[in-house]
Amino acid sequence: MASTSGIEASAISVLKRAVELDTKGRYTESLICYQEGLQLLMDALKGTTDEAKRLAFRQRISEYMNRAEKLKNHVEKEKETGKYHEQMHIANNSTGHSYQKVFGHFLDEMLTEVHIEDPYIRQGHQIYNFLRFCELLVVSSCPVKRIILTTGVEENNFAAQQTHLHEIKTSLSEHGIQFDIEFSKSLHDREIRFNNGWIIKIGRGLDYYKPTGKFSIGYCDMNLRKCHETTVDVFHSKFTKTR
Repeated sequence: MASTSGIEASAISVLKRAVELDTKGRYTESLICYQEGLQLLMDALKGTTDEAKRLAFRQRISEYMNRAEKLKNHVEKEKETGKYHEQMHIANNSTGHSYQKVFGHFLDEMLTEVHIEDPYIRQGHQIYNFLRFCELLVVSSCPVKRIILTTGVEENNFAAQQTHLHEIKTSLSEHGIQFDIEFSKSLHDREIRFNNGWIIKIGRGLDYYKPTGKFSIGYCDMNLRKCHETTVDVFHSKFTKTR
């Protein structure tokens, strides 16, 4: 078991991150960090018999818990009125932006259907990115039953594009997920809509990773892959479009 001082150090680190995200308006990520940090502080509280330290831990737990509760209420109020918006900037050459990191905290037990509108799920690497996104949905605990993709047509090799996407369709069906594909020659915007209300708009869509060598760090673990600069905008709508 980790020492109390080690647990306390971990809690401080996570809660510091929570405050940073809170200050930047990235509230959904901040709430997760507050939750994790508070759990660590409570573990540290249970592991010490020093009354002065126990009192200090209780005070800090109370302070962070009050902030987390206010933040949660703010998010719920903004969601209820359809005004919720947060933004994340992905800097050029930055790492740490796997799909799990960007989308993971929006995947919950209410999510059953996902709509992806991205005109550039055409070429091999773009289709692989889409496949990685599908894999995230498959391994998550959310009960996704349907994925709808609207994308552009790869005019230079439409047959290959169709073949790759239909292979994903077959594979998803083996996991109990229906995959519908629609092609559009007029689509320009990029948007991902979850039917639990979350709407994510990324400037570059899913294609924000930079290419790297097949035997370079970051080729397999996308959290280590360098990124192109882009912006992620998160909205919430109480009522989302279904088909």
